[in-house]
Amino acid sequence: MRAGFPDFRLGNVLATSFTGTLSERHGNAVERIPVPHRLVDWLAVNGLAVDSCTPAQLDLARELREAIHAAATAAAVQEALPASAVQVINDRSAQGRAAAILTPEGERRWRLGPASCVEDALGVIAADAISIIAGERDGKLALCASPTCRAAFFDTSQSRTRKWCDMNTCGNRQKKARFNANQRKNAGSVT
Repeated sequence: MRAGFPDFRLGNVLATSFTGTLSERHGNAVERIPVPHRLVDWLAVNGLAVDSCTPAQLDLARELREAIHAAATAAAVQEALPASAVQVINDRSAQGRAAAILTPEGERRWRLGPASCVEDALGVIAADAISIIAGERDGKLALCASPTCRAAFFDTSQSRTRKWCDMNTCGNRQKKARFNANQRKNAGSVT
């Protein structure tokens, strides 16, 4: 990771991890891909290495990120999917030319086009979003219980009752706030 930028919040689901490149949407928003080379970094960490990224491609990526967030949020609360978000997701999926390949170790990897372009990587992310929003994978979309976050995440826990997009950030922050509030309350009732 390059110094001077916020760390990436990585998860197990590509599409919802991508929406996490903008966090704390209802608080002090944190943009984790503020410049094109940070998108290159994020894609590389997620097995979608590209050669470069232009400002226009970064704009396409952010548009896809916001479309996935809007559609996943609607799906999580069982509302109609926003037509504009569906259109962006479908367009990015159709524009990508990536191919799934099987490694000798039996793992799936993505082969991007000859130029390893951002559009191919965005197509992979859009296809992942389609599979989770359409309910094709085992799990359910949920929203983070943190009032400043409210990120959509894909819950694959056995009970499907996860509350936080990330226990190490939102979950711990909420538990710490609750603990501190209890400490203040108990300190006030001791007198």
